[in-house]
Amino acid sequence: MKPAPFRLPRRTFLSDLGMGFTGLALGAMLQRDGIARAGEWRPPNGRPHFTPRAKNVIWLFMNGGVSHLESFDPKPMLTKYAGKTIAETPFAKAQDPAKLALERLLVPDANGNQRNTLYPLQVGFRQHGQSGIEVSDWFPHLARQVDRLAVVRSLYTTDSNHGAQAQFHTGRNMLDGEFPTLGAWVHYGLGSLNDNLPQFISMGTREYWNKKDGHYLGPAHDAVPLRIDPANPLDYGQSSGLVSERAQGVGLDLVRKLNGLRGVAYPGDAALAARISSYELAYRMQRSVPEVMDFSQESEKTKESYGLNLAPCREFGAQLLATRRLVERGVRFVQIQHGGGGAGAWDAHGGLKENHARLALAVDQPIGALLEDLSQRGLLEETLVVFASEFGRTPGSQGSDGRDHHIYGFSAWMAGGGVKGGVVHGATDEIGFHAVEDRHYVTDIHATILHQLGLDSRALEIPGRKRLEIDHGKVIRQIIA
Repeated sequence: MKPAPFRLPRRTFLSDLGMGFTGLALGAMLQRDGIARAGEWRPPNGRPHFTPRAKNVIWLFMNGGVSHLESFDPKPMLTKYAGKTIAETPFAKAQDPAKLALERLLVPDANGNQRNTLYPLQVGFRQHGQSGIEVSDWFPHLARQVDRLAVVRSLYTTDSNHGAQAQFHTGRNMLDGEFPTLGAWVHYGLGSLNDNLPQFISMGTREYWNKKDGHYLGPAHDAVPLRIDPANPLDYGQSSGLVSERAQGVGLDLVRKLNGLRGVAYPGDAALAARISSYELAYRMQRSVPEVMDFSQESEKTKESYGLNLAPCREFGAQLLATRRLVERGVRFVQIQHGGGGAGAWDAHGGLKENHARLALAVDQPIGALLEDLSQRGLLEETLVVFASEFGRTPGSQGSDGRDHHIYGFSAWMAGGGVKGGVVHGATDEIGFHAVEDRHYVTDIHATILHQLGLDSRALEIPGRKRLEIDHGKVIRQIIA
């Protein structure tokens, strides 16, 4: 009796080829080629619906709630009337009585009575650039880039807790269910610019309420998580080490030949053709991604500009330098979560001055360097950079030295990608409480980004998954060049 032939388990075989993320690559290929499994909706063909102004997006998200009042929307009246309730100021009549009543319940005074007093600005502001836009002294590097920014000061959202992180990414309250993020929609609608790299990448910590992207679009549209580690930048991106690189190449060639023979037998099987390509894509990613994370080819001047020589901003600076290298190589959408974990590092219910000064120091120089670097390389014109946070912070104090969550008015900014520079759009009232001029729900940011990429969100809808009108948002045309 002949011994039974040895059969290497398929999963082990693919793992030893370094193909642990082949499923992701397969999904990307199926999506790009417009191929779906039985019964699935066929996604778009990877072409924009109209002429785009941008090709790439860099999404910088500050977790926890950056104070708009201490960053990009200065309100000197907070200092003038510090210690007074809103009702004791000339601004009381301008407030919604119902919201004003709620605002009075937020913070107890020294006697235990519920009292919310206006909290003075914790940092100075100065005008910068030809535009004269005021920027907090905590962001000196960004201030030097202010003529490239379109600052939107009139955003609002509806989730007053940190599920608002998911809401800013998806446009829907997390209690409504799970919905695709903006990055997933872009990936779904436009596909690949470079088949050697993932087209949707995420860096930084993400909490469970904002962990995934594709949801009903499918896991193929989740962001690929990347680490700043040339030796191990992504999960399942390395060989198990049980086979040499040469043997791995032989194995890949064998898979290619076997799939080729199958393709001869079934020449009309488009899914098989995509599957063959996916194996090769995964193999190429295994080599191309570590190269992006290797900064040895970057000049010392460039690395220093991103703050890689400075402890406070080394990690975030490395992420942004990697981001520039990814965009340079054709990655479509890079989202970076700063201060992730728990509620988010920017959640300054107490010690706001110390908290925001420290975190601004970590992000300011790298973001300023990114904008300058993209511009010098001619990439900013086709790359849309977005800076956002889930909400702002209250004009009133919380405890003795903090601010609470604030959803009625806060700020974000965009730069590049066909957006005007050196402009401010929208406004909050004199104490930064309500967005009172050109109010924008968070999906208006989505709509503007999609528009610049040449996408019509309504043309991306899936049968049976009709989105609410507010999900689509409205393009902020006043900031488009």
